[in-house]
Amino acid sequence: MDRSKFIFENEISKKAYRKAVSNKAKYMRKYGDDGDKVFHLRCFPAPAIGEMLGVKNVELSALPEIEFNDKSVIIGNIRMGFGHYRISMAIASAARAMGYEPYWFDLHSFKEASCGKIIAHQNKLYSLGSKMSQMSEIFNRLVWEPLNSEGFRQLSYNSSDQKAAELMTSVYRDLPKDIPFIATHVWPAQAAVHAGLTNVVNAVPDNWPMALHLAEGSVHTVQTHSAYLGYRALRGMAKGRALKPMPKTAIAYTGHYIDHELVSNIEADCHKRIERMKNGSPKRWLMSVGGAGAQRTIFISVIRKLLPYIESGEAVLFINVGDHIKVWKELRQAIPEIAAFTTEHFNDFDETADFAEQAYSGEVSGIHAFCHSDIFAAVYSTNLLMRCSDVLITKPSELSFYPIPKLMIKRVGGHEAWGAIHCAEVGDGTYECTTPAETNAMLRLIQENDDIIEQMCGNILTAHKAGIYNGAYRAVEIAVKGRKK
Repeated sequence: MDRSKFIFENEISKKAYRKAVSNKAKYMRKYGDDGDKVFHLRCFPAPAIGEMLGVKNVELSALPEIEFNDKSVIIGNIRMGFGHYRISMAIASAARAMGYEPYWFDLHSFKEASCGKIIAHQNKLYSLGSKMSQMSEIFNRLVWEPLNSEGFRQLSYNSSDQKAAELMTSVYRDLPKDIPFIATHVWPAQAAVHAGLTNVVNAVPDNWPMALHLAEGSVHTVQTHSAYLGYRALRGMAKGRALKPMPKTAIAYTGHYIDHELVSNIEADCHKRIERMKNGSPKRWLMSVGGAGAQRTIFISVIRKLLPYIESGEAVLFINVGDHIKVWKELRQAIPEIAAFTTEHFNDFDETADFAEQAYSGEVSGIHAFCHSDIFAAVYSTNLLMRCSDVLITKPSELSFYPIPKLMIKRVGGHEAWGAIHCAEVGDGTYECTTPAETNAMLRLIQENDDIIEQMCGNILTAHKAGIYNGAYRAVEIAVKGRKK
């Protein structure tokens, strides 16, 4: 089946199809076609999360060195920012809690294969676009926002991606055709289907329906009911044209993709936050800074706003810059006065884990900065710090779905807007604060009024009882159920 010609029985225009074919040919010329090459697989415990979550990282190998069994679950992903890795960790955590063995299958990491080269190219372009969108309001308004909200929304875009995914199948040869495969980015899902895998779950990350995320032949899981209807109807995915909908067998609502360690401790963590407020403890703010440092101006403004509260002992700030030490250096340079209050926790994941554990029940003060060169530690550090934090400061990306009170700062790309809308409606975070002034006003409101965090914690507990945060478990259930048929 040529999945670029028809998408859920909707025919793609000849012009768009020719463009998709041309796009594939361009990649073949630039990066080669290894469709006839034999790649094998081996694995080893993943850094940082190998012991914590039982994750085995998959590498390419000259010989087949992995024996999969009935408990094996493959988690297909790519590193493009932190979001897709974070969702993968949630799926892995849930799989392990359910008695399965998660294997980390990162197409981006297979650098000697065509898939790794193509994705590295795409990732570079996307990162550049994110940075430019924050540096130029004109570029953001005329190019980046429309591309992320409407350009990626069109079926023609999916047609082109499907052709590119045909070049990514060679690394799947050692995988049993019926093995449960859960992808946290559409490209691994599309490639898995092209490779003949039969139990593919495509864990859709965003709350704004876009054809970009379609992988026909997989089960699309979505985190919200509005996303379910939007994807089911293929809403707005072909301008001026009514589309045939997705069949109900191709999509499922699951709820938010959240790690077992966070879900199983929701009640305890919320009670801890309320207890700290009642005891007059300083409010703990967690700032997760993206690798591109795209919102540098907002972060600098927020830190400056918090400094007086930190100095007076009314607030504590945790800053995780992931694996980008350059971002931390830029923050230090822009706000040299933070040095007097800062303790750095760099490249020692065990020490970071110990700090988070001790901070959970103990006292903490000042500013604590975290940076790890290893990507697994860089991403998972935010998860560890969530449990001992009161408010997470984040853009409305994948973190907008996490069970912690959140202050939503300006988005990077129009597709993220609906993450903030959903968060505000659930009540476990604020609406999107689009300017530094609006962000700081909300920060002050939360800092000086205990009822905001208390209300958000109450809403988190209500959502938890409704099963809203159980999406990772349900995605695993769907993938495993498919193998048992």
